[in-house]
Amino acid sequence: MAFKNIRYLGIKELFSLSRDGMLMFLIVYSFTLSVYIIAKSVPESLNKTPVGIVDMDQSRLSQRLVDAFYPPRFAMPLLLTPAQMDVRLDQGADIFALNIGPHFERDVLAGRHPNLQLNVDATRIGQALIGNADIQTIINGEIDTWVQGHRAGKAQPVDLDTQVRFNPNLYKPWFSSVIGLIDQVTILAVVLTGAALIREREHGTIEHLLVMPVTPYEIMMSKVWSMGVVVVVSTLLSLIFIIHTLLSVPIEGSIPLFLAAAALHVFATTSLGIFLATFARTMPQFGLLLMMVLLPMNMLSGA
Repeated sequence: MAFKNIRYLGIKELFSLSRDGMLMFLIVYSFTLSVYIIAKSVPESLNKTPVGIVDMDQSRLSQRLVDAFYPPRFAMPLLLTPAQMDVRLDQGADIFALNIGPHFERDVLAGRHPNLQLNVDATRIGQALIGNADIQTIINGEIDTWVQGHRAGKAQPVDLDTQVRFNPNLYKPWFSSVIGLIDQVTILAVVLTGAALIREREHGTIEHLLVMPVTPYEIMMSKVWSMGVVVVVSTLLSLIFIIHTLLSVPIEGSIPLFLAAAALHVFATTSLGIFLATFARTMPQFGLLLMMVLLPMNMLSGA
């Protein structure tokens, strides 16, 4: 009898959800457009990034470093004075400014390990993080190649051959699309179950349920399984049609295993949604509670 009550109450929740246009729009948006935006919004590489260079050495090596920055990853570098470099960085005209000191080539040949100054406008956080590492790699590669042509370098006894499985090119949308999907699973599982309980209270039907021959356990479990099924099915459709088909992310693992793990995760998060809904009296209060819980939970979990 308890199983039948849970099943019928869960079906009632599905019908109630289908009549809530805003929640239906939220489900469709979260598992389609939101996942796509998260996957495509992560910068993959630099594109026409403005760079300024202060060349106080005027040597062949410094000119080689200047020539190493070329489109499409970088805009053609501008040769600046130190004063111009500061002004352009303050105005946001350049994201990177490379300062090559005097006697740089002479110090490199003498083995004195001279320093280069790279100024970064960190307000452009996406390009700054990617470009900082890329510029260091470019400069080290150019200097190593140039030095090898002037004096014999010491051969390394071991070569490290790195091979990346599943995502050999480290293509970031492949990572971010799956991360975005899991984030949506977490958020929607909490929102849907909490909204289901709040909706009962706002419409005055929670009293009807309490006077029926059903236990609170049956009421809660009906909301958990019905909203959980919606989230898991939406996850499967998003995984196949958005991530695999639209974003061309190859799926090498077991989809049933992924869905089983997602269902276990959904069970925990739907229970959390019901727990929060027992404290909130209205949907606005529930929304404020979500902000206090979901944001720290996503950040502390490593997203």
